[in-house]
Amino acid sequence: MLDLEIAVNRPQRWDVPFGSDMRDEDVDRLLQVEPFRSMDADRFPAALPLRGILQNDTRITDHPDGSIVVREGDYGHSAFLVLRGRVNVVLEGLDPETLGRPPKASQGLFRSLAKMWRNPSLPEVRKHPVAENKLAVSRDQTGDLANTRVFLQDVPRILMGTRSVSLHSGEIFGELAALTRTPRTATVLADGDALLLEIRWQGLRDLMRRTDALRHHIERLYRENSLRVHLRETPLLTQLPAEQLEAVAAETVFETYGNFEWQANSEADGEQSPTSAIVNEPLIAEEGLPSAGLILVRAGFARMSQRHGHGHKTFAYLGKGQMFGTAEAIESYRSGNTAALTTSLRALGYVDVLRIPQSVLDKHVFPHVPDNLLETLHDKRAVYCTHHHCDLPHEKIGGQPGSVDTALLEFLVESRFINGQQAMAIDLDRCTRCDDCVRACAATHDNNPRFLRHGQRHGSYQVAHACMHCVDPVCMIGCPTGAIGRDMATGTVRINDQTCIGCSTCANSCPYDNIRMVEIRDSRGAILVDDATHQPILKATKCDLCVDHSGGPACQRACPHDALVRLDLGNLGKLSQWVNR
Repeated sequence: MLDLEIAVNRPQRWDVPFGSDMRDEDVDRLLQVEPFRSMDADRFPAALPLRGILQNDTRITDHPDGSIVVREGDYGHSAFLVLRGRVNVVLEGLDPETLGRPPKASQGLFRSLAKMWRNPSLPEVRKHPVAENKLAVSRDQTGDLANTRVFLQDVPRILMGTRSVSLHSGEIFGELAALTRTPRTATVLADGDALLLEIRWQGLRDLMRRTDALRHHIERLYRENSLRVHLRETPLLTQLPAEQLEAVAAETVFETYGNFEWQANSEADGEQSPTSAIVNEPLIAEEGLPSAGLILVRAGFARMSQRHGHGHKTFAYLGKGQMFGTAEAIESYRSGNTAALTTSLRALGYVDVLRIPQSVLDKHVFPHVPDNLLETLHDKRAVYCTHHHCDLPHEKIGGQPGSVDTALLEFLVESRFINGQQAMAIDLDRCTRCDDCVRACAATHDNNPRFLRHGQRHGSYQVAHACMHCVDPVCMIGCPTGAIGRDMATGTVRINDQTCIGCSTCANSCPYDNIRMVEIRDSRGAILVDDATHQPILKATKCDLCVDHSGGPACQRACPHDALVRLDLGNLGKLSQWVNR
């Protein structure tokens, strides 16, 4: 029975189109509107034609008045182009309770037990043959608002006291969250009946690669609609008067460092010495040079380091929303002389930054900041943990009891484990290698564990090969079908088995080797093989945090010695509590 093979057609990228109702006449109409009308179809390869992208990576959705298109805080995988009507982008001031976010769904204890009892005896059995993948995409993994509408009553009253902007025909929104795989920064409501084109992020990426006009259009919209929100969330600018904030926004400079697909070089970088790796990282600001103002990290991670002997010592890492150069900028303002930077800032992979010139700070920011806050930010005697996920505000990162050891911080930064929001950390002094965690995972997931109890070590601690549900999940970058994506409500990175075509792109992209390709079987135990090549059909598998099961990750619950934890390694407070327990 185990040697049986069934030949089927290998799944392809567009077997399951994003919009199953897209017709040829719909594509014809899209090609008559901007920005598609100005795109040169000849610049697209034959395997990825412009018409094919519009046919398979977009869908047209009708949104009645008052319906929520996207919600602030949800994870998005698509951008929207307004075809007809208009929408309101609520940037701040909206009561979160009005958004209609459903409670987290769970199978419950009895359904979880029933699933385990019904598990087949063979690993990776699928109920349906691969050829049936042409069924509609499962929406329960994405929380798709296009199919589950949420309406607000009395929208004018709800919008009173909020700050919002209206977008009309031809304008795009939602692209930043889609491209950077981050939560939505604003809620968007239909203002009257609106007809929208939703563009799956894979299609958006392919369109942007071949037209500068679309890229420039998106950057202009960000400056007009979202930049002020980003600036307002920065502690130094929170209380700034509106007029001064406008002046800062007008002079803010956009800069990008590193490679969007940074994981492509991560293996080669890992073979370098730490000193060589730091030197080769793209330099954003260099120690010893004159301070030119304030740098805000918009997306990605950056390393803050200082020369130490013949090398460099990592002081901290900075993530989205954090500032660099604050102390030097304040010193320059107070003394009237340009201060030199005491640390360097380098890109860890791909980093978007906003740079506010010193002259703008001197004129529009520092005169409006309370003296006690300036004094706190000017203190260069400590490296402050101001990360928005950290539970150690205004505490030294290293060198004090209860803090994170500098060597451990270096390990996390060098390996880029700071990217992991749900990493599997194991205390090897407590672990007895009983493998109860592995067996619990296998019992929960098709008789195949979704992780390996191996991984990089630092002292007595190990980061196992289990999906970390990263802040920047680069595994999603190359997926041609969008099969791997974030759960809209929880942010958990999941794989839709129906639309996974087994191309291995996500597994090859993951810099941590946390995605495994597995052979699959039908209900009789026969291995499914490609009808053309007779090679086994593969599917991508990874940890999903047991999101559909009550009680959380089975691996952590099964550990009898409290040696295993799922942990945000970017949260230095939580990490410190676990290490020093």
